[in-house]
Amino acid sequence: MAGTGRDGIVTRREALIGAGAVAGSLMLPGAGAWAQGAGKPAELKVGIATYLSGPASVFGVPGRQTAEMLFDEINAAGGIAGVKVRPIFVDEGPGVDHVVGEYRRLVQSEGVHLIFAAISSADCIACAPLADELKRPTLLWDCGTQRIFEDNRYSYAFRTQANATPEILAALLYLLKVKPDFKSIAVINQDYAWGRDSWDIFRTAMNTLKPGVKVSAELFPRFGATDFSTEITRVLALRPDVVLSTSWGGDLDALIRQASDRKLFERATFVMPLAESSLQRVGKALPAGHIVGARGDHWFLHPSPADPERLKRFSESYRAKYNAWPIYPCFHMAQAVSAMKAGIEKAVAAKGGGWPTDAELAAAFKGLEFPSPTASVRIREDGQGLENQLIGTTLHSDKYPFPVLTDMIVFPAESVTTPVGQKSADWLKTLTPDMVAKLPQAQAFKS
Repeated sequence: MAGTGRDGIVTRREALIGAGAVAGSLMLPGAGAWAQGAGKPAELKVGIATYLSGPASVFGVPGRQTAEMLFDEINAAGGIAGVKVRPIFVDEGPGVDHVVGEYRRLVQSEGVHLIFAAISSADCIACAPLADELKRPTLLWDCGTQRIFEDNRYSYAFRTQANATPEILAALLYLLKVKPDFKSIAVINQDYAWGRDSWDIFRTAMNTLKPGVKVSAELFPRFGATDFSTEITRVLALRPDVVLSTSWGGDLDALIRQASDRKLFERATFVMPLAESSLQRVGKALPAGHIVGARGDHWFLHPSPADPERLKRFSESYRAKYNAWPIYPCFHMAQAVSAMKAGIEKAVAAKGGGWPTDAELAAAFKGLEFPSPTASVRIREDGQGLENQLIGTTLHSDKYPFPVLTDMIVFPAESVTTPVGQKSADWLKTLTPDMVAKLPQAQAFKS
């Protein structure tokens, strides 16, 4: 995902300028949270950046709720390696400069041991170099930009989920499987880095795997838009076979409701790689027969989880506490918490029970494999997480007041993720059409 500034928009240029300012600024040395191997801390303090205000809070708040729930469970079980954990939350809503300032404060004043940052891709672009500058282990828990580890190398920053390339590529492969004869496409994406970068990924892969598709319209309403009448009118007139939207949050909710009112879903197949998080909010306004992704294999009704009881416990615990089923930011937060626990335990074991330095803890995340609610995730040597992708088609069921997914395909992480050392823009051009024929078997919804 990408970030917001004073007026709700951060461009790629602003994000990069912010990151450059971070790298060149003067700073005081951060308090050594792990104090070069000092004794066991009284508590583990974890700084967590998420959206607590603005339209993105519709899944930033569920991320916070998940962290609170899981931290309570960890503490009830005695903590991590015998140490209780305490989250300290930071609101991403005010923008990149605010998050950068809060990152410094968390390290230098609060003495946090780890930081989870962030939902915003712009915030992650700014915080990843800060992690190395302040030597504080940082888990990128939700942001999507593939550029972080393709353009740079970091020693203290690690992503505990996938990036934009597998999330978008899986949706395209699914489309090619279920609707191979489509001839035209329109895109309605938010006008900022995520919306434009995700369209670049989709278009590059589409031109490789199915050249000749007509792009009827490229529409980029502003981030935070509430009225999509202009875009919907344009697409209705153009009548493309497919409409792609990688929008998310309140923007996507509004687009779905307005497109439903105008009968646009009856005229084209929608592909929405991030729409899993909107299903419960938009309800039956989203018709059956449209393609939805879960930004990973995050679905409380996953057809083949590695550990069904683990997924059931997580999903039902969240629903009992918050009266909603967990959505993908909940799963992403769960993965970050799981990685934190596994990384600390690995670092402590490697030191024979002693407490690690910041560098020793950071080293423990390289190559780390840890459980997720649905499968497992491995952090590669470049810091990028490998995470399966689940894509399905919407279906209305009497069991739920919102669409569920059917004909689900779970894409193995490595099959859709850019290899280490390569750029997505180059790798996508090497794909071959036989990828579609090799896709895993689709799995139907089971009530």
